[in-house]
Amino acid sequence: MLETFTAFATLPAADLDRAKAWYREKLGLEPFAEDAGGVWFESGGHPFLVYPSQFAGTARSTAIGWHVDDIRATVDALRDRGVTFEEYDLPEVKTERGIARIGTYLAAWFRDSEGNLLMIDHPGGAA
Repeated sequence: MLETFTAFATLPAADLDRAKAWYREKLGLEPFAEDAGGVWFESGGHPFLVYPSQFAGTARSTAIGWHVDDIRATVDALRDRGVTFEEYDLPEVKTERGIARIGTYLAAWFRDSEGNLLMIDHPGGAA
């Protein structure tokens, strides 16, 4: 039933102006629309909404992710912009310099200005 409609992620923000500045400065994303519902960004042709909410940063799971061609270069570039990557030492996930290898899958997690957990990954693991 929904297969013909566009799906999009929604990310809560306690401070919408702070979040808008963070996505612009840290990730290099410019909003394409803003209304009473929040701020719309687009990445890779896919829209996502950052909206005002008192519950920002309360989810413990990944809110949005990006597939990248070279995860190490992307981690380094984001670090240069001031992004801090999560470090995990769990039985199923261990990071080294912010990057986890799970089989051939590589992933790195970081938080936005509102505490939402974001991810970049490289499914092939070679990069």
